[in-house]
Amino acid sequence: MPQPLKVLLVDDEIVRAAMVEEALANEGHEVICRLQAPTSLNEMVARHQPDVVIIDMESPDRDTLDSMSLLNRENPRPVVFFADQHDPETMQAALKSGVSAYVVDGLVPGRVKAVMEVAIARFESFQSMRRELDQARTQLAERKRIERAKGLLMKHQDCDEPQAYRMLRKLAMDRGQRIGDVASNVIDILEQLEKGR
Repeated sequence: MPQPLKVLLVDDEIVRAAMVEEALANEGHEVICRLQAPTSLNEMVARHQPDVVIIDMESPDRDTLDSMSLLNRENPRPVVFFADQHDPETMQAALKSGVSAYVVDGLVPGRVKAVMEVAIARFESFQSMRRELDQARTQLAERKRIERAKGLLMKHQDCDEPQAYRMLRKLAMDRGQRIGDVASNVIDILEQLEKGR
């Protein structure tokens, strides 16, 4: 049996929200917070820590898009948006704001489970790609620092590139530090020396 989910629901229609909450409860999920407007969305997600956010409204307005962008930056969660109206520009804006699934024609209780599963899978895939991109950027920045440190060592120690790299590696091993951190220290020291000349 799938794990029950904690849901934060945003819906400005009380009757429809009650129907959605009932449909979710029938699937074993729990609405832990219900909002009528998304103005405090980020704050409520931080407070209640839901597994997924469901927003059901006619169409996302500028405030809703801003709230979803803030949420995506500060407390990323899978967000399912059920809209009553189809507008390609609005849909694109919602997806850029961090919506994992955008469903037109409103919320149909029988489809909630499948849509949530797709949204969660898409969210997890996106988060994984984001982590890989961050890791690649970090590695690239470290390589640039190592290259810069080698260049400075070659200039100041009158050595070739393999010797400069061996110096960095030995310093890293002697200090029990990562070579990228040692490279940063070497750059700081040698650039200060150059400024002092």
